[in-house]
Amino acid sequence: MGSGFREIRRRELGSSTPVAFARRVGGSETLVKRLTLYGKLKGHGGCVNTICFNSSGDVLISGSDDKQVILWNWTTKKKRLSYHSGHNDNVFQARVMPFTDDRTVVTAAADGQVRLDQISEDGHVHTKKLGTHRGRVHKLAIEPGSPHIFYSCGEDGIVQHFDLRSSCPTGPTKLLLCTSFTQSRQPVRLNAIVIDPRNPNYFSVGGFDEYARVYDIRKCQWDASGNADQPVNTFCPRHLIGSNNVHITGLAYSNTSELLVSYNDELIYLFQKDMGIGANPSPSTENFPEGRELDQPQVYSGHRNSQTVKGVSFFGPNDEYVASGSDCGHIFIWKKKGGALLHLLVGDRDIVNCIEPHPHVSFLATSGLERNVKLWVPTAEAPADLPNDIEEIMGLNKRRREESARITLSPDVIMHVLRLQRRRPLVRIERRQSDAEVDSNEEDEEGEAFIVGFTDGEGGPEEGFMGNPRDCTIC
Repeated sequence: MGSGFREIRRRELGSSTPVAFARRVGGSETLVKRLTLYGKLKGHGGCVNTICFNSSGDVLISGSDDKQVILWNWTTKKKRLSYHSGHNDNVFQARVMPFTDDRTVVTAAADGQVRLDQISEDGHVHTKKLGTHRGRVHKLAIEPGSPHIFYSCGEDGIVQHFDLRSSCPTGPTKLLLCTSFTQSRQPVRLNAIVIDPRNPNYFSVGGFDEYARVYDIRKCQWDASGNADQPVNTFCPRHLIGSNNVHITGLAYSNTSELLVSYNDELIYLFQKDMGIGANPSPSTENFPEGRELDQPQVYSGHRNSQTVKGVSFFGPNDEYVASGSDCGHIFIWKKKGGALLHLLVGDRDIVNCIEPHPHVSFLATSGLERNVKLWVPTAEAPADLPNDIEEIMGLNKRRREESARITLSPDVIMHVLRLQRRRPLVRIERRQSDAEVDSNEEDEEGEAFIVGFTDGEGGPEEGFMGNPRDCTIC
């Protein structure tokens, strides 16, 4: 705590401003290592696929396989509002539009719909469809500070632009169709989209190939019917260029325009703005300028990202840390500079998918295959060291990742797997034992078994979810 005491002393002497003091102390390693479980938000009847704070940080919104959207007063762990999203399948994204008094919500789901929810003062919710994609829609991106403009990306490879002020009967504007850099120019199924907070004209997308693409909205043709696809830059670790067995599941921008990229069954990479490889990268490394190999991204490892579409996030008031969930059920927090693992938390009995930092303080919200949202605050009595079995945890994740990397799937096989996923794989989890830190459901039973089955129905649990509450769809 030496550095912490020095900061307090500087603040008392008046040599540190309140804002600077809050940022330095809020980003201290000691505070991050004190993160501990504050509580759980229980109310969903399925896996929680999306969590997000509003711009002021006093409301947390969540969406689930049960098709419900819940707005939480997270400090009291109570629901403010719960309603059916109007979607016909699992909700993958729910966001509160800024400067709308928390009354405007946009959502996206596995049914391909993008929907607008308007909340009245009496709590009544009017929801309507704004647009559609052919295939799932995993992410939405809100223009920083805008109560009107946001983007969607889908498995059809299309990026759409929405302006809530528009009354255009044709719906959203299709900005582009993301296509591969191979001769086939096949559409790239998209999982993630983020907007650069320093320059909202730039946005990045990532999906089922190795490249994170950056676009300038000023150069888009505002009509994807011509299959326009003109990125201004791309990012990819050099050793992954030309790979056909990796894809991107998560992206994040820092406040200084650094780009964080999380790969399926690979690692997480941090790119500086000058590490791009150009608008039209070639699989051949011969086209790279001499000495370019020195510009290597920072790497974050130890976790495993294989079974689901996981996000990745910066953490801390100055983006001092990087955080991700893992297939092993842990939350990994690394130092951004140097990539050293700083803290490990048990976040789920199975898989942690979502990591959502509070917009103003060093708090975290997380979710995974369990039916709750977990809240983490720095109130532990003492900073926590890494667990004694950390090498075993990271080693097992690495071995499983390397074993998976040896298997190369053809596009036909991947499409077959996706068709099977559309038949809604269900995982029934009977839990083995209670865990003091992750005792998320009072009705947990002893014993653990994983049974994968399929249902042929169009959607998941209907409103008034009455099925087995442990049924989760892995997608």
